[in-house]
Amino acid sequence: MILELDCGNSFIKWRAVTSDGLNVCCGGVVAADEALVQVVQRQVISLSACRLVSVRTDEETARLVEALRRAFSVECVCACPAVELAGVRNGYKQYERLGLDRWLALVGAYQLARQACLVLDLGTAVTSDFVDAGGQHLGGFICPGVPLMRNQLRTHTRRTRYEDQLAEQAIQSLTPGCSTVEAVERGCSLMLQGFVRTQLEMARDYWGEHFVVFLTGGDASLVAGMIPEARVVPDLVFIGLAIACPLR
Repeated sequence: MILELDCGNSFIKWRAVTSDGLNVCCGGVVAADEALVQVVQRQVISLSACRLVSVRTDEETARLVEALRRAFSVECVCACPAVELAGVRNGYKQYERLGLDRWLALVGAYQLARQACLVLDLGTAVTSDFVDAGGQHLGGFICPGVPLMRNQLRTHTRRTRYEDQLAEQAIQSLTPGCSTVEAVERGCSLMLQGFVRTQLEMARDYWGEHFVVFLTGGDASLVAGMIPEARVVPDLVFIGLAIACPLR
């Protein structure tokens, strides 16, 4: 099996796929290198290879690569910045400064769509990227996601304290909140939806109706209802990772 990793600043998303890359056997999210090694040892019979994308520091990534080498006797292939990949041209003036997870997601989206696309990644942070029909990345935006907005309010406003279970219940409706949890959660959701509407308007200014919207990230469900035509692809980064790091 092949181990694929998306190493963020806070969490590591992982999955194990068959050697042909066509079938996902298992996967999940962990918070630390040690937890990753343990869960993979429990759930994966054997590994033949590993590929990863990391937005961590070089030192942190190197420690993880060494831990995997010791535990599974595999050499990890790491995605690197690129000016161009699989027909997509990096739109950043300093191409190496574009987050690798964003880069791989937009490469993966373009390979699936083969036309202009808007890629929305709705996680801890929210990112959007525009790729035209010829594969030119036009740039994008970054803003706080719902988790960051919520945590900032909880941290800096003393009376904003509530349990996660209450937060889940609060967003069942978007009517004006009659409690702090409802006001915060629904306000954050509406800010997220407003951002997404702005991105859609911008994409229509570029391409009319001739583009595909991709949604990925843990909060994609919060806006999926407002874009029924969108393609929800949770593993979009891994699709790009396989393109960037072929193992055959």
